[in-house]
Amino acid sequence: MQMITEDSLMKLKSGTDIRGVAVETETEKIELTDEAVEKICTAFVIWLREKVNKTDLRIAVGHDSRISAARIKKAAVKAFSAQGVTVYDCGLASTPSMFMSIVLDIKADASLEITASHHPYQRNGLKFFTVNGGLEGRDVSDILHIAYRAELGAEQGKVIEYDFMGIYCAHLRNQIIAEVGAGEQPLSGLKISVDAGNGVGGFYAESVLKPLGADVSGSQFTEPDGMFPNHIPNPENQQAIASACEMVKSTNSDFGLIFDTDVDRMGCVGASGEEINRNRLVALAAVIALENNQGGTVVTDSLTSDGLREFIECSLCGKQLRFRRGYKNVIDKSIELNESGTNSPLAIETSGHAALKENYFLDDGAFLATKIVILLAKLKKQGKSVEELIKNLKEPAESVEIRIPILLDDFTAYGENVIAGLTEYAEKRAGWEVEQENYEGVRINVEGGWFLLRLSVHDPILPLNLENDKKGVCGVIADELKVFLSSFDKLDLKNFD
Repeated sequence: MQMITEDSLMKLKSGTDIRGVAVETETEKIELTDEAVEKICTAFVIWLREKVNKTDLRIAVGHDSRISAARIKKAAVKAFSAQGVTVYDCGLASTPSMFMSIVLDIKADASLEITASHHPYQRNGLKFFTVNGGLEGRDVSDILHIAYRAELGAEQGKVIEYDFMGIYCAHLRNQIIAEVGAGEQPLSGLKISVDAGNGVGGFYAESVLKPLGADVSGSQFTEPDGMFPNHIPNPENQQAIASACEMVKSTNSDFGLIFDTDVDRMGCVGASGEEINRNRLVALAAVIALENNQGGTVVTDSLTSDGLREFIECSLCGKQLRFRRGYKNVIDKSIELNESGTNSPLAIETSGHAALKENYFLDDGAFLATKIVILLAKLKKQGKSVEELIKNLKEPAESVEIRIPILLDDFTAYGENVIAGLTEYAEKRAGWEVEQENYEGVRINVEGGWFLLRLSVHDPILPLNLENDKKGVCGVIADELKVFLSSFDKLDLKNFD
């Protein structure tokens, strides 16, 4: 066990979450110790009381299927209770459901999900929610600064075991019943298979789809198992999405859904076994969000294709704002647009994080799945498929990502210097045009496509993404970029090979 220091606590900050090693391995020591969890949760209560000016607090706690969940939950509940908080122990739960515990039934003052999303089994984390949604990065920093000096309280609040997932599932079922309008079994005749990757998402098959008449017999890996023995529960992972595609084909399903570990992200698969993911998922979500919001702005991350912009703006009569990577970035930007008078009904990342205005701008994979299932049921009555809705989406012939390590601990300034150098080079290079409406790194338009070099927020990495309508062009551009980048001696260019 590592001794708690202020630096060790601050290193647990991961954007807007807290994450660290929670299970000792041959190469890693536990960072998210009981003491660290107790201090952080105590600090959260201190921070929250100051924010809401209230002493009598109720906090809901849930967790995903990780093997360290029980230990961490015990420490978190102990800390909350010792501050006199009434704790609702919701057990196995999705991340979005924990925010909904603030909105529905319990109407908690705040909540905590114990999760590390799609990260390996030995890692875990703490994700806090308030009435305003997930915390901002600065909030997490403030809480961690308080945590170092925080001491466990001496009070004893109530701890109530509570089946909130039952209430959350009923909420989703009721939405399907209301919007499909076909009685109490609106999904009869549909075979919908779910790949939960042994995370939390199995509930969607058994407690949402099946009671509404759907055949979910083709579903796989719905049993929670924190070692994730079948594949990484991550819709972006090639092995995972390939497994979901095979699930749909081998079981002759009408549709497939795949969730990440804690169900804040999702992807899907059409009846043909072809994935509806990344740009396709963004396009489908935009169809749903813009149905009653013609002219609305869809905020996406920076990696979306030119074909997606054309689809949103020409086929759907909407607008696209291509913003920065990071689900909180796109969500916060969409909220900002709405507050300034611009209708923005959807914020979505190509990773599968999707937040709709109608659902508190909560990135909820199960909610987006529900909206898609509603559409699926309506289209089936008309003899149509979901895939037909995005048939006009033009997709690139090739799409490549090359990750370029920066060989420095203090990497930010160096990475920004590389980006500035490439910008200057591109401005002088015939046939290359620097994209002016760009919020992250440098995006350069070339004949038939584009490429983007950006700096990772947390890691010493420069991701390079290239797309083109012609096969082989990305390789030619990458070769030229490798020559240019070789002048920067702190870059590791091995991934170009």
